[in-house]
Amino acid sequence: MCGIAGISNPAVRAEALAVDIRSMLAHIGHRGPDGAGYVVDHGFAMGAVRLAILDPQWGAQPFSDRSGRYWLCYNGEIYNYRELRMTLEAAGYSFQTRCDTEVVLNAWIAWGPDCLKKFNGGFAFALYDSASGELVLARDRFGKRPLFYAQHGNSLLFASEMKAFLAIPGFAFEQDPGQLSSILGQWTPLPHQSGFRGIDSLPMGQWLSWKDGSLVTHTYTDLRFDAGPDVATQAEALQLVRERLTRSVELRLRSDVEVGVYLSGGVDSAIVAALAGEFSSRPLSTFSVEFEDAEFDESAEQKLISNHLGTRHHAQRITYADIADSTPEAVYHAEVPAFRSAFVPMYLLAKRTRQVGIKVILSGEGADEAFLGYDLFKETLLREAWNQLAEDARRSKLERLYPHLSHYGPEDIAAVTGLYHQFSSEKMPGLFSHELRFQNGQFSARLLNDPAPPFQAISDYVAANGGYQKLSSVEKAQWLEYKTLLPGYLLSTQGERMSFSHGVENRCPFLDPEVFALATSINLKFDDGFTEKRLLREAFRGRLPDAIIDKRKFPYRAPDAAAFAAQRPDYLDLVLSDGELEKMPFLNAKFAQRLANRVLERPASEISTKENQTFLYLLSICLLHRKFVQRQGLSEPILPPLEKAVNLAETGGAYASQGNFNSVT
Repeated sequence: MCGIAGISNPAVRAEALAVDIRSMLAHIGHRGPDGAGYVVDHGFAMGAVRLAILDPQWGAQPFSDRSGRYWLCYNGEIYNYRELRMTLEAAGYSFQTRCDTEVVLNAWIAWGPDCLKKFNGGFAFALYDSASGELVLARDRFGKRPLFYAQHGNSLLFASEMKAFLAIPGFAFEQDPGQLSSILGQWTPLPHQSGFRGIDSLPMGQWLSWKDGSLVTHTYTDLRFDAGPDVATQAEALQLVRERLTRSVELRLRSDVEVGVYLSGGVDSAIVAALAGEFSSRPLSTFSVEFEDAEFDESAEQKLISNHLGTRHHAQRITYADIADSTPEAVYHAEVPAFRSAFVPMYLLAKRTRQVGIKVILSGEGADEAFLGYDLFKETLLREAWNQLAEDARRSKLERLYPHLSHYGPEDIAAVTGLYHQFSSEKMPGLFSHELRFQNGQFSARLLNDPAPPFQAISDYVAANGGYQKLSSVEKAQWLEYKTLLPGYLLSTQGERMSFSHGVENRCPFLDPEVFALATSINLKFDDGFTEKRLLREAFRGRLPDAIIDKRKFPYRAPDAAAFAAQRPDYLDLVLSDGELEKMPFLNAKFAQRLANRVLERPASEISTKENQTFLYLLSICLLHRKFVQRQGLSEPILPPLEKAVNLAETGGAYASQGNFNSVT
């Protein structure tokens, strides 16, 4: 199952709620085009749209226990469901299906909230106790699957995507300038933010209970950097990396449909593809984006990996026109402002993947966060040590800082030297590692009239975490990445939101609790951290071409403002027209219009990174305003085929079996 939604309002009859829940599910039908189902009760309704992956014949939702008391709508996959099922069976629980949905339900009945710590997977679910009237919402530890909720009058609304709330009469979307300032500053929403007033995102690693109008949130797990094994030698570390990643991939291949792999051209997805191929009895299907603009293209490396592994490779070529044409729809599915256009090619790649017939893919997200693959981590180490290093040591490390930049030379090193002098001590409490990145965010915040302090929300967020200050500088950098850019952009806007827009589920082997625990225990233990992901690379040397193993980090990017300047789509009026900009009084229209004209009229070589980034923010904010606030340009929602509809108000809660139900029209 891949999309859920629901309403709780004691004053509304079941029949009226049935109309609303059907409409909510239609708005997110792209997440689960294989089927839909819902349950209604006195003052409550919830449902799910289905992507049939495990037990397609009997996996329809909502799912109840035999008594009909507990009802579950579940989005995602629990990869260790077979092992949990065996434990539950030994405790006396029986099962009617082969689906992980039933494992989740029985696990909650058996263990309550403690079951959440046992789940290895990406999930969001809603569980309704028809006897007590309590509703529980829960989300996985890394924020793989989304879950939003809002209090609307006497109702609590929840859904996998906010667009489901478009179905609710009287619900008005309003962009929140305070949240927008925070998003512009740090590049991404914080775990609880949505960008819209009155809508919250349930943070990763949390669950909430709703009963009698009272909402209480709970944290069941958080990132720990001291839970890994005690590794004595590098050889042992390399062996454990191979073992844990192999097991993680094996778990994520559990499926009753074919599983493919996204190949970026880098080492992370290549490792995933190599391991997946070892468990496959047929050639693996792989998918990549190629770019017409050679600056962004990694097709040579993608073909090298595919040929080496013998995969059936599918490439989606991306042009400036593709990006310009698809941005409005991709932004609609993203639902939050974006600082780059790289999510748009992923939207088109997911479309191609589904056309080929693949519903499930594996990808390499999470490797850079776990194994210190970003320049951010090297920069943090160097800035922290800066004042204790001699001049020759500083220069030596600066020369190793950006090996992937062919133009990085003496003049750049001199400029970075001055910057590191300036940022060698912490200026923003708790945010030392990200202070350089946040400089661009300060510029982007100028899009708003009288913006709230852009870094106040994230400062408060880290200050509220008791264990955060005890972490090392690099661990703090990792913690921030796992809490911000990873779930807020990479896993959502660029990841699951694009894949599920076409009914494709993405799974990330590097986002495994055991892999995370291992990586955080061996990082920097056997090297100085200036060769990114060295242990990961060495663990798989010999199983992949050296050209891939030794290839330095090549950040995945796509043409940004240049694509829009070249194509001039009609919707650019949103950022160029006085009349359009005035519809959003929270925007600094003069600054926005001046920026848009500069970016669209000047050569790309004259546009700075912060200008490019701010233009994409402006464009996506305006497109979201048109789609959600003004409700213009929306497609007619389509409800997938109805598989199950249950009215507990008519049956008094009785429900004999999963095969029998009462239809609600």
